[in-house]
Amino acid sequence: MAPTIATKIVKSIDCGQGAVRAVRYNADGNYCLTCGGDKTIKLWNADKGLMIKKYTGHGSDVLDVSGSCDNAHLTSGGSDKTVMYWDVGSGQILRRYRGHAGKVNCVQFNEEATTILSGSVDSSIRAWDCRSRNPNAYQVMDDAKDSITSIQVNDHEILTSSVDGRIRRYDIRNGMMYSDFIGSAITSVTYTKDSQCILISSHDSTLRLLDTETGEMLGEYTGHKNTKYMIECGLNIKDDHIISGSEDGCIYIWDLIEAKVKHKIKFKEDRVIHSLCHHPEEICLLAATEKYIIVIRSEEYEPPND
Repeated sequence: MAPTIATKIVKSIDCGQGAVRAVRYNADGNYCLTCGGDKTIKLWNADKGLMIKKYTGHGSDVLDVSGSCDNAHLTSGGSDKTVMYWDVGSGQILRRYRGHAGKVNCVQFNEEATTILSGSVDSSIRAWDCRSRNPNAYQVMDDAKDSITSIQVNDHEILTSSVDGRIRRYDIRNGMMYSDFIGSAITSVTYTKDSQCILISSHDSTLRLLDTETGEMLGEYTGHKNTKYMIECGLNIKDDHIISGSEDGCIYIWDLIEAKVKHKIKFKEDRVIHSLCHHPEEICLLAATEKYIIVIRSEEYEPPND
């Protein structure tokens, strides 16, 4: 049977950014993006460990970065309370958006890359029109009672998580907001590929899989450690395994149905693995810890001869 999960560390890259805050693949998976404590965003060929381009303009730590569907633009947010809209090719800042009262934890394009959504420690989500020169957000969603930790978008919904222990889904078509209470501070939330389920990571060292429409609990996944830091979670390309970082220096992989830990990938002792991103098509996982990104592939992977 062909492998569906990445378990072998094939490369670690010192990104030279101080603390790497996030790692993200671009839309087609040809390159990846990192952002960090040196106020920069970097574009990489991760397999070669080669930096392609550096983007500068933030006044302090860059906390998140995301690429557009056509790979032509980036958006980023940081501790300087600013959201930025970038041209990938030229490296120019096309827009600077200010309006958040606190640091910007997460940014995401909508599916058409016409809107940037940003979440902040000020408990709000703001929507910015990339096509307009208006510097103000055209919509503010301030239902959360504490810091926004992650945002996901599909064709008709905005999914958010908060330290207040709730996930919220904003139905754009019907103008409705739905909320599910988890209890513990939520650090990360993501859809399965068909958007029928939601995977949630929280500060009680538990991942939960919920039915999107009903909120029914479909599975719980434990064994990792997550009590203090913003740890991201995700799924592999087949949506049959759950993946999470951990505060013990490991990446944990569970079978989605059995809810048992199948693999525990150890990088270095006591280093928090906080950011994860799975390749959109290949069996390849990127993870971030301290100043490194880690490239993880299947056990059968052999690097190409250059």
